[in-house]
Amino acid sequence: MRKIYLDFSATTPIDRRVIDSMSSVFGTVYGNASSVHSFGREARALLEQSRERIAGALGAKSDEIFFTSGGTESNNYAIKGIVQVAARKGKREIITSPVEHHAVLRPIETLKEAGYDLRFVPVDSTGRVDPADVKRLIGPNTALVSLMLVNNEIGTINDIRSVGGLSREEGIPFHTDIVQAVGKLEINLEDLNVDLASISAHKFYGPKGIGAIYIRKGTAIDSYIEGGSQEGNRRAGTENVPLAVGFATAAAIANECLASDLLRVSRLNESLKVALQQRLDGILFNGHPTQSVPHIVSLSFDSKLMALDGDALIMGMDLRGVAVTSGSACTSGSLQPSHVLTALGRDIATARATVRFSIGRTTTEEELTYAADCLKEVIERMKK
Repeated sequence: MRKIYLDFSATTPIDRRVIDSMSSVFGTVYGNASSVHSFGREARALLEQSRERIAGALGAKSDEIFFTSGGTESNNYAIKGIVQVAARKGKREIITSPVEHHAVLRPIETLKEAGYDLRFVPVDSTGRVDPADVKRLIGPNTALVSLMLVNNEIGTINDIRSVGGLSREEGIPFHTDIVQAVGKLEINLEDLNVDLASISAHKFYGPKGIGAIYIRKGTAIDSYIEGGSQEGNRRAGTENVPLAVGFATAAAIANECLASDLLRVSRLNESLKVALQQRLDGILFNGHPTQSVPHIVSLSFDSKLMALDGDALIMGMDLRGVAVTSGSACTSGSLQPSHVLTALGRDIATARATVRFSIGRTTTEEELTYAADCLKEVIERMKK
């Protein structure tokens, strides 16, 4: 059976060049980067070179990039590390949106249970935040504002630069999750007016198990993992040098390929939407029509016109060899509808009957045509 991967937002295959960059390091550079002897110094040199390459790709300084295990840890660190500092000043209020990734929402919900106040800034029907609404919510007790740059389910892009400017005027730390933005948008963290940002390598053809947190110089934040002096005393634990090298290689390639990838994926996005509209009735595209990344095409089936089982949609596609999902991989298998889609105003039945196609570097137009044909076949079979 033919197999087509259209779930690049969940994870990406490792680029062959990334694998090659890591292979030699795995076999030859095994010293602890914290050791002072020659083996340790060799590992430290590679680690710092990787940090510099990543910083360069993101428009940051190398001493503002700290390695973590991935986006989830970076989000947890940013949120908990900042609010602990703010709590000592009597500030216990957190502002976020209802469409954030669960790696942001769940740590904040845990803090709410511990007595912190949570304030949701609303989103419009495309999943976008109005910076003016953030400004209205900021108050004297605000400890942190956290908003994602690109939504992982629908691809909508937030005006992070404006929100960051507002937060900076008020002296409020601002965190953004850019996990779905790297490799899809040109990123310059200094220009974005952010204090903290979360990154994950496996979303742009790098290895799993490594990411980073950007902490703007001068930002007061408590350490997250204690037990050693690694990562500038911010994150204890022996650094994974081979993965850091792979991360840096993937970031550099993402920057080099950004313009050509965007052009190609934009064309594929349009072709896919046309193919779906030609074959299917009652579809509702999710996300902003222009302020969104072309890599994600999310569509729901209007429950007023037809009742469809969302899980059956995904499984039907899988049985035909096409890998798609309904939303975030981190919540797949959940009986609850997408919190992102319900925040947009989709009713529960429509939110459940959703398919997310995410396009990657190796996707072809022929694959997308085949996928659209398969979805039509699945729908027709479900109707019968």
